[in-house]
Amino acid sequence: MKSIGLILSYLSGASRRGNMRLVGALVSVFLVLIALFTVIFHVLMAREGRQHSWATGIYWTFTVMSTLGFGDVTFESDAGRLFSVVVLISGALFILVLLPFVFIQFVFMPWVAWRDANRAPRKVADDVSGHIVLVGTDPVAEAVIRRAVHAGVPYVVIESDPTTALARFDEGTTVMIGDPDHPDTYRAARVEHAALVTASMADTTNTNIAFTVREISADVPIVATARNPESADILTLAGCNEVLKLGEILGRAMAERVLGRDARSQMIGRFGNLRIAEATASHPDLVGRTLRESQIGARVGVNVVGTWQRGIYQPADPAMIVEDGAALILAGTDAQLTAYDDAFSLGKHQASPVVVIGAGRVGRAAGKMLGEAGFPWKVVEKLEGRIRDPEHYVLGDAADIEVLQEAGIDDAIAAVITTHDDDVNVYLTIYCRRLRPDLQIISRANLERNVATLHRAGADGVLSAASLGASLVWNAMGVDDTLVVTEGLEVFRCPVPSSIAGLTIGQSNVRETTGCTVLAVSVGDDSTVNPSVDHKLPIGGEIVVIADPEAQERFAHRFPSDTSKAERKRWRRTTSHIGPGPWSS
Repeated sequence: MKSIGLILSYLSGASRRGNMRLVGALVSVFLVLIALFTVIFHVLMAREGRQHSWATGIYWTFTVMSTLGFGDVTFESDAGRLFSVVVLISGALFILVLLPFVFIQFVFMPWVAWRDANRAPRKVADDVSGHIVLVGTDPVAEAVIRRAVHAGVPYVVIESDPTTALARFDEGTTVMIGDPDHPDTYRAARVEHAALVTASMADTTNTNIAFTVREISADVPIVATARNPESADILTLAGCNEVLKLGEILGRAMAERVLGRDARSQMIGRFGNLRIAEATASHPDLVGRTLRESQIGARVGVNVVGTWQRGIYQPADPAMIVEDGAALILAGTDAQLTAYDDAFSLGKHQASPVVVIGAGRVGRAAGKMLGEAGFPWKVVEKLEGRIRDPEHYVLGDAADIEVLQEAGIDDAIAAVITTHDDDVNVYLTIYCRRLRPDLQIISRANLERNVATLHRAGADGVLSAASLGASLVWNAMGVDDTLVVTEGLEVFRCPVPSSIAGLTIGQSNVRETTGCTVLAVSVGDDSTVNPSVDHKLPIGGEIVVIADPEAQERFAHRFPSDTSKAERKRWRRTTSHIGPGPWSS
């Protein structure tokens, strides 16, 4: 009965209805040919002086068209024999076309669909718990899946279309078939035992998802993306714990990466009392000297953990020579960063203008953030309907040098490229780099594969909503805290691996074997920022580490997580986010 129902639903589709019409046309032609050949059969037999019944005529037509040809009724004249050949060829063609088509479309394909639909799971295993339930597939969800696989956290993707579900299942994705608006789907996904539910579909669909999940569980955390900021309140009322306004998140994060000419530190994010900041090296006490000679740590207590230039992260080394204009990644407390600014900034300079290209949600959020930080800003937009404030907007194509000059590119300290088309972003990055070799360029990447391309094109920093959104989703689960410094460089928090617990940082050889740098060590509410190599890694404590993807991979392989789920739930979750802005509602 189950397969019959599937076949009926299969035949009810638009393409199947078209096939039914085609089959009907073929059958009609077939019946017309039988009638025509039967009439001609009688005419030719009459010419030979023989008479047969109409039943015999139909019988002869069927036997010849089916190539059986019993031979009990035959023609004696050449005309009759030629007519038999025509009937035989017509029948063979119909057998080769009509029967296989009908069999494939209405027997074989429904059977394959039924088999495939039953091969893709419709529920998770009964012993699954602490997993992530993802509804909707977008770059953020895909990034969360990669993190889950990397960390060994179970997950399941809910997909309503059996064909898509099967394709993802064959690719190795943990997927189950289910309607996102049906409570039984979430019961089958064991949502009451899940660590997190994410919804990344349309705002109205996300609202229904959250409301439906809340029927099953009142406690499971729900994180949803909001394409329209106005939807945030409704999503919260529907039961979402966090609503990610990705356009605003990305725009403000990109604006945070703009560095002033005064070489002061710009905070990127925080983990408890640990601050991660970026600063341009321009002070005479830094430029041309090694980190050992500059004595930054001894003078102000800040730890220079590395440099970041156009997609290349270089971990700090005492013998590293600080180049003019290098972007230093700093780690320290508020007081230490203030001391750094006092010692190595160039004093207060008049804020230089910044050009923002693209007036979508990302560009508008970036402009607003730059204005709050005291930077004069202009947004270039070629669609007149997006112009909000003539004082801060320039209408025109950013590929036109006159438009860029009107926006102030000649005097700008930075360009923030925010369009939703990676090809355009690469084009404009190359263009701006050729116009102003000294310009700081922050570019948006919509697809992960284009990050390296944008760096090669000349971008000093690249950010994407996928990475930022995935970090915030991951943080909402409470398993890890992750901060995206820039695309390809992250700070993350994790338990001290049991294999090195009780050793000093120097004895653990974390940096030498993995390339990761330990920025802080904490036990409960007590944390040590920029610990020395003699600092012991406490049993049951946590460490904050900075690393690029390759170093993270080496860290995961050398120190696989052996923390039980019960221990994970006891982890103290600190407040961490990208910069000081309100990233969720």
